[in-house]
Amino acid sequence: MADVKCIATRESYGNALKELAENGADNIVVLDADLSAATKTAIFKKAFPERHINCGIAESNMMCVAAGLSTMGFVPFASSFAMFAAGRAFEQIRNSIGYPHLNVKIGATHAGISVGEDGASHQCCEDFALMRSIPGMVVICPADDVEAKQAVKAAYSYEGPVYLRFGRLAVPVFHGEDYKFEIGKGELIKEGADVTIIANGLMVAEAIEAGKELENCGISAEIINMATIKPLDKDLVVASAKKTGRVITVEEHNVIGGLGEAVCAALSAECPVPVKRIGVNDVFGHSGPAKDLLKQFGLSAENIIKVAKEFVK
Repeated sequence: MADVKCIATRESYGNALKELAENGADNIVVLDADLSAATKTAIFKKAFPERHINCGIAESNMMCVAAGLSTMGFVPFASSFAMFAAGRAFEQIRNSIGYPHLNVKIGATHAGISVGEDGASHQCCEDFALMRSIPGMVVICPADDVEAKQAVKAAYSYEGPVYLRFGRLAVPVFHGEDYKFEIGKGELIKEGADVTIIANGLMVAEAIEAGKELENCGISAEIINMATIKPLDKDLVVASAKKTGRVITVEEHNVIGGLGEAVCAALSAECPVPVKRIGVNDVFGHSGPAKDLLKQFGLSAENIIKVAKEFVK
């Protein structure tokens, strides 16, 4: 894996915003809550300073500013850490953006356990659940640099509110430049017969690694990248479950309210099969090196392999 390029998807976010503006998206305005260096919107700010607004440490107000800008024909990308965007500003997102179904995009970085040393107060593992609960809100968690850039561009083209989740930790780039992201469509990475593994975000690379090792053990795993959590690609989920008869979901999020529950809801209605959910097991995180924390919380290829072996046996 030494020759694989690793890029944090927050970097992809900043670069995609700049690319959009350079390619004729004259109505993009980027808002930040005094974190542009960390969210990487500083990349956009450097190129288009007149279209970047620092709202200060006032995330709730920032969402209302974004809502107002959207009514004037702008496409605002409101940016902050996931804990402050989805958590602190939930009411404003619900009432000022979701309820009137405004064309606002929320760029949430530093999500999940992989925030690392920032600790439990910043490790937002509840944002999928919060944003999925808002009617009409699209929720996306891309897996690598290529997909993250395309997700930002797809969100810009989409008319309506979108929540985009990006990570702090650099992750392997496994997509080629010919990959095409589409809102509401999952990606079948590898076909299999014994078990389906559905992941998103940085867990996709772990699922791919686990799939290779499982193959060496005689277990054929179908790997699916489900970057769009809402709307979920139910057709792909059901088709894969019918083929393998077993499903494992993997997410850097609480097992309550996220990808796993979305998959279970789809399957219970159309194709009930056993499901194992790998995620944060209804606990808070704590401070520590990101990679060590991911392993400690079972968010690793090793744990996916262990769960899959026991499941198939």
